[in-house]
Amino acid sequence: MQIFVKTIEEYISQIPEERREAFRKLLETVDRNLPEGFQQTMQYGMVTWVVPMKTYPAGYHCAKDTPLPFISVASQKNFVAFYHMGIYADQTLLDWFVSEFPKHSQKKLDMGKSCIRFKKMEDIPFELMGELCAKISVNEWIASYEKNFKK
Repeated sequence: MQIFVKTIEEYISQIPEERREAFRKLLETVDRNLPEGFQQTMQYGMVTWVVPMKTYPAGYHCAKDTPLPFISVASQKNFVAFYHMGIYADQTLLDWFVSEFPKHSQKKLDMGKSCIRFKKMEDIPFELMGELCAKISVNEWIASYEKNFKK
């Protein structure tokens, strides 16, 4: 279920009511914990935090006129998805997250390469997600991106 709208408030108004409060709380968790320099926007039909073009004019290699994405949060058909490019690019960060998750949740971690899925809103470990958000600065993300993705 992709929602293509212009504003974050429009996006939130389109997701199922039973997800809205937790979804807003997840967005607030990211905002509160991300190091300075990332910018919240709508990108690829999701709420996304990016490195602004003024900070990284090279942009995203897949679309050079697009800001470099870092974290996205989306309401999918059966779950809320939390995409974190840092855990995709940094094995140490991924290992940390996987080892910390059981300390914050009784549920099994449902995860892809960069996507953490939450089927039930009450299962979102907000404190852990905040810790994850705080782990990488804008400059660290740019360096990791250039090392791992940019050809």
